[in-house]
Amino acid sequence: MSRRDQYPAGVPCFVEALTPDLDAALRFYRGVFGWAFAGPGAMPGDPPGAYFVARVDGDDVAGVGSAPAGDEGAIGWSTHVSVDSADDAAQRAVAAGGSLVLEPFDVAPAGRLAVIADPAGARFCAWEAGVRCGATRVNEPSAWAMSMLRTPDLASAKAFYGELFGWRAEQFGPGDGPWLWRLPGYVGGEPAQPVPRDVVAAVVVDDARPPSWGVDFWVADADAAAAPATELGGRVLAGPFTEAMFRRAVLAAPDGATFSVSQLQLAG
Repeated sequence: MSRRDQYPAGVPCFVEALTPDLDAALRFYRGVFGWAFAGPGAMPGDPPGAYFVARVDGDDVAGVGSAPAGDEGAIGWSTHVSVDSADDAAQRAVAAGGSLVLEPFDVAPAGRLAVIADPAGARFCAWEAGVRCGATRVNEPSAWAMSMLRTPDLASAKAFYGELFGWRAEQFGPGDGPWLWRLPGYVGGEPAQPVPRDVVAAVVVDDARPPSWGVDFWVADADAAAAPATELGGRVLAGPFTEAMFRRAVLAAPDGATFSVSQLQLAG
C-alpha cells in the first residue's frame, strides 16, 4: 500500500478537478473510480464552498470542486506541486518567465495556494501545506499515479521548471518517447517501478494541443473503468488499448475534463 504523509518541496502532491457542474462530476468519478466523497467541512482543512475530497478506503486521493464563474481555463484537472512558500514560488515563477493566474491565498487551515501558468500557458498550482499535505494514497487502483506536461516548447519548459523546482528532463526509451522530470535526491514512487525513483512527472512535446498538465490514475481494470463513462455523461476518447506493460484508456468527464487510466499488466 502506497501511503504519503509528507511531500518534499518540488514534488507533485495532489490533483483536483474543477467543474461547472459539480453534481454531474461527482456522479461520473464515483462511477468510474468508485470514489467516496467527503463534503466541505468533513475534515480539518477542507476548503470552504462547493468542494469535495475523493477518498479510497478513507485515504485522500483527489479533489473535485466548483470552477470559478467565468474562468473557463480553470475547468479540468490540475496538479499541485509542494513548495515551502507559495508566495516565494509565485515570485520565482514570474521571474523565470511564468505568470500568476491567482495570487497566493489561504485555504485555512489546509494550506496556502498560488495558481501559476508556465511560459507556454500550462497551469498548475503551488501548494504550501498546512494541515493537509496532499494525496495520502497514490500509485494504487483508483488513485493518482502520474502527472504529465504537454508543451510545444521543451527548451522553455526545461528552463522554467528547472529554475522553479530544480527538475531535470531526461528522455525515457528510444526514439521520440516521453521525457521524464527528475528531482535529484528525491526518493519516491515504488521500489519495483520501471523508472528511476527520483522521477516526479513526465513531459511530452506536443504542438497540436493547448499546453496543459494532464493526470493519470491507476485502475484495477482499464476496460471496466472506461465502460460506464458514456452512460455517465462522459466520453471514451481513446482505447482501451495495450501499451508496453499497461492497459490504458483516455476518458473525458461530462464537462470535457480529460484524464487517463492505466492498468498495470504483469507478465505471467
